[in-house]
Amino acid sequence: MYVDSHCHLDFPELAENLPGILENMKRNQVGHALVVSVNMPQWPGLMEVVAPHSHLYASVGVHPDYEDTPEPTVEQLADMARHPKVVAIGETGLDYFRLSEPLEWQRERFRTHIRASRKSGLPLIIHTRSASEDTLRIMREEGADEFGGVMHCFTESWEVAQAAMEMNFYISLSGIVTFKKAVDLQDLATRIPLDRLLIETDSPFLAPVPYRGKTNDPSKVIHVAEKIAELRAVPVADVARQTTENFFSLFSKIKR
Repeated sequence: MYVDSHCHLDFPELAENLPGILENMKRNQVGHALVVSVNMPQWPGLMEVVAPHSHLYASVGVHPDYEDTPEPTVEQLADMARHPKVVAIGETGLDYFRLSEPLEWQRERFRTHIRASRKSGLPLIIHTRSASEDTLRIMREEGADEFGGVMHCFTESWEVAQAAMEMNFYISLSGIVTFKKAVDLQDLATRIPLDRLLIETDSPFLAPVPYRGKTNDPSKVIHVAEKIAELRAVPVADVARQTTENFFSLFSKIKR
């Protein structure tokens, strides 16, 4: 069985074809998926997608790219995290790629999410792009290691991966690892201990080869696992089994 540890089934590209996507997941042995929150206004719709399905779970949080959106409080996030379907806080983090300083609002939002993780006892889903130094610094300052989490759609260096793993975080690889030019990430995929690795689609984005450029969905996470298995020269069943175990270990609120 495979698990997609990060997707956006509530986004229009996927929500409009949800029955077909769920059937494709079943056909490809993708047993569970975590539908990740990006802002507060969309969260009720996300929960409507997740609620009827026993194999779908949710997070609550505000993505760092969303500038003009309501800011959550620690108390609000922790209260929403009490919902039985919510298993994580995020996605949160820092993204300096698209936005420019002053970005103190982004750093404060990140701190709010880490504090909500500590208050709720749930792990974090962290997004970092062109901001690894500040991301790690704030993680340390705010005690993000208390409940750990996952560095999602990871594309940073081995040194950043090591620092995150030392703080009780898993490393999640997406379809980017299948891209021909992703040589550094492919090397990283052979170095991360298998018991610290997760796989994801980040769908509807980043479809893996051979679907690159098309709409992604959780059924395609098998191609991420297959590429990792190829790079590590191990059976794909080993990658599927261990990443699934890792998913349930991290998101321990889920009852198997």
